Amino acid sequence: MENILKESTDKDEQYWINFLERKKKYMEKKEKEAIENSDEGKMKKKENLHTQTKNVVNRISRAAGHLNSIKKMVEEGRDCSEVLIQLSAVRAAINSIGKIVLKDHMEHCIVQAVKDGDNEAIDNFEKAIEKFLK
Repeated sequence: MENILKESTDKDEQYWINFLERKKKYMEKKEKEAIENSDEGKMKKKENLHTQTKNVVNRISRAAGHLNSIKKMVEEGRDCSEVLIQLSAVRAAINSIGKIVLKDHMEHCIVQAVKDGDNEAIDNFEKAIEKFLK
């Protein structure tokens, strides 16, 4: 009789150990999902996607500095043709920045949106392209 009780107790104990292990895994999974779905988790996920952020920021800073120089040229009454040439250079720099952002966005954000089935992100991307190309 003692053997039967011991066997029964061992089985019950193993059942509860397995139950608690499954429960722990379930809770860890839910906690991870909650973090990923939180605003902070989404921002962290997006931050990790961009590879050209530093490059883009540096280029924007250079373009802004160049634009300030053009402003001084205008204030000093410099030749209009020189101003136009410099404005053309800034426009080219800004277009180049836009292409980098566009490429980075396609390679990372849009690829992830397609994987996630995020149609809203894809629609927003299409609208952004239309505005960028105008």
